[in-house]
Amino acid sequence: MRDSATGSGPTPGARRVRRGTAAAAAAAALLLPLLGAAPSTARTAPPSADELQRAFAAASAEYHVPQSVLLGVSYLQSRWDGHGGAPSVTGGYGPMHLTDARTALAGTPHHSDGTEDARGDDARPAPRTGTKTPADTAPPARLETLPKAAELTGLSAEELRSDPAANVAGGAALLAAAQRELGEPASADPADWYGAVARFSGADDTATAAAYADDVYEVIRTGQRRTTDAGQRVALAARPGLAPRTGQLRRTGLRTVSADGTECPRSVPCEWVPAPYEEFGEGDYGNHDLGDRPASQSIDYIVIHDTEGTWDGVLNLVQDPTYVSWNYTLRSTDGHVAQHVKAEDVAWHAGNWYVNAKSIGLEHEGFLAEPDAWYTEAMYRSSARLVKYLAKRYDIPLDRQHVLGHDNVPGPTTGTIPGMHTDPGPYWDWRHYFELLGRPFVPTAGHHGGLVTIRPDYTANQPEYTGCVTAGEPCASHGSGEVRLYSDHDENSPLIKDIGLGTTPTTGVNDLSSRVSTGQQFAVADRWCDWTAIWYLGQKAWFRNPHEQPAAVPASGTVVTPKEGLDGVPVYGRAYPEKDAYPAGVPAQAVSPLPYTLPKGQKYVVGGKVPGEYYYAVTFTEDSHRVVTGEDLYYEIQYGHRVAYVRAADVTLLNSGR
Repeated sequence: MRDSATGSGPTPGARRVRRGTAAAAAAAALLLPLLGAAPSTARTAPPSADELQRAFAAASAEYHVPQSVLLGVSYLQSRWDGHGGAPSVTGGYGPMHLTDARTALAGTPHHSDGTEDARGDDARPAPRTGTKTPADTAPPARLETLPKAAELTGLSAEELRSDPAANVAGGAALLAAAQRELGEPASADPADWYGAVARFSGADDTATAAAYADDVYEVIRTGQRRTTDAGQRVALAARPGLAPRTGQLRRTGLRTVSADGTECPRSVPCEWVPAPYEEFGEGDYGNHDLGDRPASQSIDYIVIHDTEGTWDGVLNLVQDPTYVSWNYTLRSTDGHVAQHVKAEDVAWHAGNWYVNAKSIGLEHEGFLAEPDAWYTEAMYRSSARLVKYLAKRYDIPLDRQHVLGHDNVPGPTTGTIPGMHTDPGPYWDWRHYFELLGRPFVPTAGHHGGLVTIRPDYTANQPEYTGCVTAGEPCASHGSGEVRLYSDHDENSPLIKDIGLGTTPTTGVNDLSSRVSTGQQFAVADRWCDWTAIWYLGQKAWFRNPHEQPAAVPASGTVVTPKEGLDGVPVYGRAYPEKDAYPAGVPAQAVSPLPYTLPKGQKYVVGGKVPGEYYYAVTFTEDSHRVVTGEDLYYEIQYGHRVAYVRAADVTLLNSGR
């Protein structure tokens, strides 16, 4: 079936007829044949629930863009969510993610709490990075699509930012303009819009634009149906046989970027932007260490960060030898990827040298504490494809004890705990991300299983956070993948305290002391009505878990508890070898316990068993580099919001039961 996108609508580019007029009603009448396989409930839904669907129909008719193309593009940008008119992490608004970076990002605070040494190795001085932040630059064209949409539609910038229907019209106008610029007719066949979709991505290279367009057409082929964050029911009927005219890409005028030197799957558009390995000053060097992974040591973790800066500024920083490094950066608007450090080498990104030596770091363009920050579907998908590729290549388990947020990385020593970073924060959608990874969080036990997997409904779960803009002031309401913990089954009871932070717990957006995150697993300590208690930071921590809207699902797995006769065992932030394992010429590193314990009678979920290991690399030349492996073994555990380690000799391994 061909999409009906023509008719007696106004000339493309003219001011859009507002909702409620005869033209909009006529456009809405086109909705029934367009939905195809959509259920009858969608056709008879009350106006308040199908208003956004009607807006897509009206914009399709007005600007002669096939509705399936409009819906597919919008899904890849925002999954049709409007986010209450708040901007994305890169200043994009509404279902079509129309960008207005000058307005959205001007004067807003960009921060992820933490003063950590990104290298995280006390065997050498911290890199002399100071507090560098990406330099402000003029926003590129891809971050200024909303002003152009205002010119094309005659609608005000405020309408395009705040009114979802106006936003959809703006996106349709941009697509129609791109089609005209390519010399293509306003065809009713969605296959004829591949080039315009590629241009809409904002990418400046063919590989990224093609990957974006391919994702849009995959959405159209498979179809989608969901209820948005505003309660709008939107459906896109599947078109499984649709084959777009990909040859249009040659006429877009975009540059060709070489993927030579990158370690990416073919489905991810990558370029090599190397972080410099250079010596400077008095024997100092940066901004990473050369290695021979996985031959010399396994790669066990992937660490998810956000950049706290925009793309161009961040890429300038990673090319500074006096700064720190990470392996990949991902762009928000279109999912483009730049690789900076080879997987065999060790980047300085996590603030914990043990984790750095065993991980790959991915920086995602964005800001943790923007008011109502949100990430694009294009970046989520690109990131998930890259992570699946890396996990398969290096045999990394796809679970939340190996795919870590930066906020899940433990402080390596007691003194470092307060300075550890807190990104990507409560607005990163781990549930959706793991669905894209092909590892959805599902129940793995009966109703009274010994463990729980944290899994709130991201959109409906909106805990209060403060401090996004002003200390102590509430952040904008927003979906979250995190659940708050209390000392009793009462939301008026005190929040759980993290003794390592040494502060009174708050609802601050960067205060991790009393929060658990989607996908994390914990042993059940108690239950009371709609409340569940878990073992957390050596304490019994409660969260609301009502049957009709659960915050967690039952699970089973492996746990550890102190060996019989022990009242408690030490908890560590790194799994270092015992002193006797270090050869001559390699200074022994302290196996420093954190201020926490794993008390008698408590249980914590195991992520894996690892040897004590330390990578000695404190000189520019590699001749002194060593990987030291000891006899001591450790279990990685989910201890609090962050992971931790306990010595295998101190604990007993148990099955949680079902």
